[in-house]
Amino acid sequence: MTPLGDALRARIARTGPISIAEYMADCLMHPIHGYYATRDPFGRAGDFITAPEISQMFGELVGLALVQSWLDQGAPDHITLAELGPGRGTLMADALRATQRVPGFHAALRVHFVETSPVLRAAQATAVPDAQWHDRIDTLPDAPLFLIANEFFDALPIRQFIRDGSEWRERVIGLDGDALAFGQSEPAPLAFLAHRLSDTKDGDLIEVCPALPGIIQDIGQRISTYGGAALIIDYGDWQSQGDTLQALAGHAHADPLENPGQADLTAHVDFAAIARAASPARFTRLTTQGVFLERLGITQRAQALAHNLTDEAQEIHIAAHRRLTHPSEMGDLFKVIGIYPVTAPPPPGLDP
Repeated sequence: MTPLGDALRARIARTGPISIAEYMADCLMHPIHGYYATRDPFGRAGDFITAPEISQMFGELVGLALVQSWLDQGAPDHITLAELGPGRGTLMADALRATQRVPGFHAALRVHFVETSPVLRAAQATAVPDAQWHDRIDTLPDAPLFLIANEFFDALPIRQFIRDGSEWRERVIGLDGDALAFGQSEPAPLAFLAHRLSDTKDGDLIEVCPALPGIIQDIGQRISTYGGAALIIDYGDWQSQGDTLQALAGHAHADPLENPGQADLTAHVDFAAIARAASPARFTRLTTQGVFLERLGITQRAQALAHNLTDEAQEIHIAAHRRLTHPSEMGDLFKVIGIYPVTAPPPPGLDP
């Protein structure tokens, strides 16, 4: 057991079982032993690879999509270009490179990162030296907001609930002897889950992300008030159904309760919850990542880049295009939803 695991077991023995959200928060962001607080997990040497690390095309096209939204809204001259959970800063660096020739865009923008990991902030500072950092989204400037969130919401702590008649049992983490183990609370009526009684049955498990509504409400309010657009890209579906909590270590699945703080913990994103919280801004239809990127011209961009590549480099490039777009890889698993003002068209690649 890890030092964090020992601390969690002692805490549970002292005060009783904890929610999965409490467990995830400690495992990921504990200031001494937390996963993101202590390492750079990205890339082949880490535990997983995100889309921006697979190919420059991803960040380029996302950046150009936001540029078009900026142009559609009259090219305001002072904007916030923000990213939530920007990893190493690769996506933003690619977006900035792809948009540098758009007249007036770089002069108008200031880059802001919402990131709490000191290790990742250091990597982001190398990739995007002029960025400004925030611990929370509510400290972003009051200005038109053009925002990217790629694989951010899947890492936010979740709670799990199992239906029991018209009531719900929360899935919690306690002790089985000396080992961490899943258990369930006593059933109770929960008003905030009343809307899920119509599409679930006894024994069904659903997931709720407590932090998501507040973050999306902040984004929606800013975009409605000042203008802008948000692109939220993650894996998940329209509504949560079933246990999607998973741990990744060394590019392989692991037991979420084994070695706390040493593996990435994620869960599928409930895009319906994003849509409900976006008001007074509008939200787009949910679109698969593959369709979104194809609409933005990824195949044409891939062909242009391939002209300068040969042999192994070309094979890697072709594989990257397939991985980002093919339905059997990231193309269908990952989804995209946009948030935009009622007075503007939706971001490119997405339908109203």
